[in-house]
Amino acid sequence: MDKIVIEGGYPLHGEIAVSGAKNAALPLMAACLLSGEPITLRNMPDLRDTRTFLTLLESFGVTWQKDGTVLVLDASSITNCEASYEMVKTMRASVLVLGPLLARHGTARVSLPGGCAIGARPINFHLQGLEKLGSKYELAQGYVDAKVEGRLQGGTVCFDIPSVTGTENILMAATLAEGVTIIKNAAREPEIGNLVDLLVGMGARIKGKNSDTLVVEGVKKLHGAEQEVIPDRIEAGTYLLAVGAVGGEATVTQCNPQHLPSLLEKLRGAGLSIEEGKDRIHVARKGPIKSVDIKTMPYPGFPTDLQAQIMALMTLSDGLSVIAETIFENRFMHVAELRRMGADIKVDGHSAIVTGTGRLSGAPVMATDLRASASLVIAALAAEGETHISRVYHLDRGYDDLVGKLTQAGARIRREKE
Repeated sequence: MDKIVIEGGYPLHGEIAVSGAKNAALPLMAACLLSGEPITLRNMPDLRDTRTFLTLLESFGVTWQKDGTVLVLDASSITNCEASYEMVKTMRASVLVLGPLLARHGTARVSLPGGCAIGARPINFHLQGLEKLGSKYELAQGYVDAKVEGRLQGGTVCFDIPSVTGTENILMAATLAEGVTIIKNAAREPEIGNLVDLLVGMGARIKGKNSDTLVVEGVKKLHGAEQEVIPDRIEAGTYLLAVGAVGGEATVTQCNPQHLPSLLEKLRGAGLSIEEGKDRIHVARKGPIKSVDIKTMPYPGFPTDLQAQIMALMTLSDGLSVIAETIFENRFMHVAELRRMGADIKVDGHSAIVTGTGRLSGAPVMATDLRASASLVIAALAAEGETHISRVYHLDRGYDDLVGKLTQAGARIRREKE
């Protein structure tokens, strides 16, 4: 097992390029199951999760070719509609195959998903939505067995709270349903807009992109298409926060500033200089970090996937910061590790009260989930001395060559065997 070793205190400079978004790539990959013709995806990131998802698709009979960041998927010959526990236990996004398999093949058997241990994240939204479209399902021995007689039927699906993967699953299923499907209180994340673009390119009829109401007129068949994976806004945000924590001046490139409205507002409030370009964000820290309060919310609110990282920044601030987590109930597991580095953080229910100390000290710490890993990297870059971060396989799930990119920007960071 690998660990990451970071010698803190070296400011970041230059350019840091962002890869394709994990949370966009996975549903785009799942969408290949809706068509018997090839799907070409560009700007694909090289991640543990995308590799795992490829293995899952292979188990269904999907063939693929990859050349650099271009991935071609061919689901013309599906031989299996079961996603086994061994295939999906490490990745919650595996549930995204449920809707496409059901829509095109009328049956799907999918193991209840795993992934980061940051809360229950039930899939009841997915199942209830598919039931509204005419499917039947049973839960037995850790699996969802779903079936539909003939085609799925259009219907109205209203989410109690916006669910990203729930919206994506119902959206994909609805493209091949008979009639019109209306998805109300849909999630509005940019990754969903990326999926809509691919589905429309495949011949789907969808209205309401980037809104909380999606209207899908089902078609009998979808064809092949090409689509570019949008830049990873969470990766971009992580690098911006890293520059804020350790200091320096850098440009995060190949990103979309419009995907990070809430974060950029908070960074400016924290005293950082932020300049936005068409596909880049220039960030500079020229003084102390000011404390800001955070409340995670569905897009366009502050992303829960950046909560841990901005908490690391707030430990270095000049005041008191209250960070409220409203999306996942167990997403403060990084707090104990940040405390090991000298952070002053108190957890009160769904809120963390961070008293900025202005300094952190290197220490041996352990990653507990994907975004917690990134928060520890940010803290270590700014800490005095050396930090050893273990269990970095979490980091590999969502960051493409993080060590290489930070090294190029001037960080003293290396990967080695434990």
